[in-house]
Order: sequence, then C-alpha cells, then structure tokens
Amino acid sequence: MNLLDDSLSVDRAVAGSLTPGMVQRFTDLAAYAKGTGCNAILFSCSAFGPAIEEAGKVCGLPTLKPNEAMFENALAFAVGRRARIGLIATFEASIPSMSVELLDMAKARGLDIDLRSVHVPGAMQDLAEGRAFEHHQKIAAAALQLRNCDAVMLAQFSMAAALPAGQAAIPCAVLSSPDCAVLALKKTMTYAHD
Repeated sequence: MNLLDDSLSVDRAVAGSLTPGMVQRFTDLAAYAKGTGCNAILFSCSAFGPAIEEAGKVCGLPTLKPNEAMFENALAFAVGRRARIGLIATFEASIPSMSVELLDMAKARGLDIDLRSVHVPGAMQDLAEGRAFEHHQKIAAAALQLRNCDAVMLAQFSMAAALPAGQAAIPCAVLSSPDCAVLALKKTMTYAHD
C-alpha cells in the first residue's frame, strides 16, 4: 500500500529543519500502516532520517530509510579493499546530502571508498513530460562516465525504471533504491517469520 503526506516536504522547507510535530506525523503514518496489517515500511524521502528512525522504533516494524539498503549494497563492494562507487542523480540537489550520508556510513564501518557523482540534466523534465525512453537513455549515457566503478547507484526513486538501460551500458552492478529496499525488507520479514 502507499501512503502520501505531500505537505511534509513543504513544511520542512518552510521550517528549515525537522520539528517534533513532523516526527509525530511520521510515527502516526507508521502506526496507521501497522494498523492496516503492513509487515514492513519503506519511507521515500531522505530528508527525514531521524523521523524515520523514530517511526521504526515506535511502530516496531522493519522500517527503512529510502537509500539505506542501496548504500549497504554499494558498501559491500568496499569490504577488504578500496571501492569506486558511482552516484547518478537527476535531481542535482540530492548529491551533496546523499554523498555525506554514504561517506559517513563508510567511515563508521571502517571502509574506504572513492565516490564519484554525475548529474543528468534534463532527465527529470523528460520523465515529467512522458519521455521515459529519453530519460532512460540519458541515464545510460551518464552511466558510461562511471563504467570503471565497482557499483553505480541511481539516486532517485524515479530513476528505477532506467536500471535496465543503465545496466546494459556498463559492466559493473547498477543499484536502485526501491529494488534494494524491497529485497532488504523481504529478507528482514523472512527472518522474522522463521
């Protein structure tokens, strides 16, 4: 099921930071989802990390932040060696925050990564205007710039449909947030039922 509170991002932009009221809204959403019988929750906005963590604690269900599983998968390439990790974004403003989050995760695990990022101008507009093929081709072309990486991540959820085109363009693993998150949650739920 999908729940949407599209005013949260607007409210956060106006407030300038996360507020206790916003955190409460996340815990309320998680409680509602649990009440409907959901077994796991995936939130899709990376600007609310602490609220997502709190919602997971309060509801007691497996709960993931949007990029958490993808970052874990990418960092697996750095175990025992320095890894080159690529990040492709169609929304340029997401690159700094995602970079910091990934580098912090790597540091906390004692892993050494070389992070390279590429912005794909115009791709979001293509997708918004119904030109999915052009969107996917631009992402595939951007992936070529990162072909020497060990893994390449697609930054936005909206880029997931371009994964096959990106993967066809380069030999290394191409990862998307929704795919990684769903697989991680399925694994968590399987262990919970065993």
